Amino acid sequence: MKARKRREADAAKPFGAEQQPLSGSSGHADLTASDSTHGKLYLEVKVQAASAVRTLWEKARTAARKEGKTPVLMLYAKGKPGGLVVCHAADLAKVAAELAGPRADT
Repeated sequence: MKARKRREADAAKPFGAEQQPLSGSSGHADLTASDSTHGKLYLEVKVQAASAVRTLWEKARTAARKEGKTPVLMLYAKGKPGGLVVCHAADLAKVAAELAGPRADT
């Protein structure tokens, strides 16, 4: 299995889905173009040797570790609504819990 397909399977698994066979919808209108078979989430998986977002997140991770915190990178674009929340997959549940309701120790 190629690295890209392996990562698609890795990304789908925590969500109870599988990697989409072939390449997305493979031109079939009745299939999703997502990289997974999930019914509600559209997963887009990218495998790159380097990424500016990953580099920014790694810098945040270094600073967060010094303070014993979980790193979360927030990305905003001028003139666009909302932001993107970037965290490590291993920290997703912890970050989601904080979004659901801050605790008294924050």
